[in-house]
Amino acid sequence: MKQNALILIPARFGSSRFPGKPIAKILDKPMIIWVYEGAYKVISKFPNSKVVIVTDDQRIEDVCREWGKDVVRVDDDVSSGSERIQLAYERYYKDENFDLVINVQGDEPLVEENLLSELISFHLNSDYDVATVVKEISGDQDQKNNPNKVKAIFNKDSGKCHYFSRAPVPFDRDGKGGVPWYLHIGVYSYRPNILKKFCSLSQSLHEQFECLEQLRLLDNGMSIGAVTSDVKLLGVDTPEDIVHVEEVLNGK
Repeated sequence: MKQNALILIPARFGSSRFPGKPIAKILDKPMIIWVYEGAYKVISKFPNSKVVIVTDDQRIEDVCREWGKDVVRVDDDVSSGSERIQLAYERYYKDENFDLVINVQGDEPLVEENLLSELISFHLNSDYDVATVVKEISGDQDQKNNPNKVKAIFNKDSGKCHYFSRAPVPFDRDGKGGVPWYLHIGVYSYRPNILKKFCSLSQSLHEQFECLEQLRLLDNGMSIGAVTSDVKLLGVDTPEDIVHVEEVLNGK
């Protein structure tokens, strides 16, 4: 029997800007627990799914077990969270016959059930190799021009992603306005065989230029589809970001 989705949350202790980030407290509990609990709510709609934290560190593993959350160790020296979840899938879950393997970043404490439910439904009912999420930002000049905010060239009718860039694309040469701009939200749903293939490939040309690993998929002929969402996520990169997340949580 197919199991819907295996949601894996990579959580690495080392960080140049914020060591130990996954177990930093946000209000009353560690950040990684917020991420897990937000993702776990999707089980109500997809009961044959599973949520697991994948870590490289005993301290993170201990915290997860203290809070009663599913966690596995993959402490190999890998270059990305995608490679870490691929190893976790191969070692612990490949015989469970999941339809999808979903990568939810461990520094997204505001991840919500609706976002993941829409992503899973879209991918299960499409032919895309990989599915992700985009958000329309047509009126937001700051995000368009910020190289840390990744833009997607995306066909809203078909759901197909044609390219991702740190540059403000597509370019409105004649200044006509009305250009559809989409921000990429870094949550990925892979078909298991595609995740394995992706992690076996070397970095591609455009991936090296843009420093965006999803371009390796496109450069190697794999397809990416996306759902649109108006979700507001606040990734945590520095200790200061926790203050902003707590403000949002206190306002709920």
